[in-house]
Amino acid sequence: MDLHFVWKSFVIVFGGVLILRLAGRKSISQLTVAQTVMMVAVGSLIIQPVSDRNIWVTMLITFLLVVVLIMIEYAVLKFDKLESFFYSKSVLVVENGQLNVANLRKIRLTVDMLEVRMRQKGIQNISDVQWATIESNGQLGYMLKPEKQPATKEDIQLLLSLLKGNQVVIPSANEASNLFTEIKNNQHLNEPPEHLK
Repeated sequence: MDLHFVWKSFVIVFGGVLILRLAGRKSISQLTVAQTVMMVAVGSLIIQPVSDRNIWVTMLITFLLVVVLIMIEYAVLKFDKLESFFYSKSVLVVENGQLNVANLRKIRLTVDMLEVRMRQKGIQNISDVQWATIESNGQLGYMLKPEKQPATKEDIQLLLSLLKGNQVVIPSANEASNLFTEIKNNQHLNEPPEHLK
């Protein structure tokens, strides 16, 4: 009886785990399109040795796929255009409580599906949302309107200072200082460090 499949199983599992660890730690929901394509390719490649293909050639090809993925990820760090191509950009779907229908059409997302994502985040009304985006990994990013946001520790300390009669300068909500205006204006608020360009 030929027991090659036993040691091949161990090599596939251990080799696959090592190669995927090299690819990076992300959950399935956080994978980019390039990473998802690579994982599907690795999955179909890595099982081939079971059907009498050369296990070492398969592991080499899988390793090369991961190396190419890592090269893409480093190139994306250096070039914004490549980041847009491989990972896409976040898309603004709600602005000041109003749906951005054009962007919903562009990403082929129905209002019902957007509402599902919002309910999962505990959002009760679209009108309560200042900004909402669909991120490159498909997740919903959002910021509630100031009057709908829960109080922070800073808010409570400010209120206590006011109640005690202390002179306090109330900070104004500066629209230009949040990450959602960066998406709307399609430019960084603060330039990233040189090593991340």
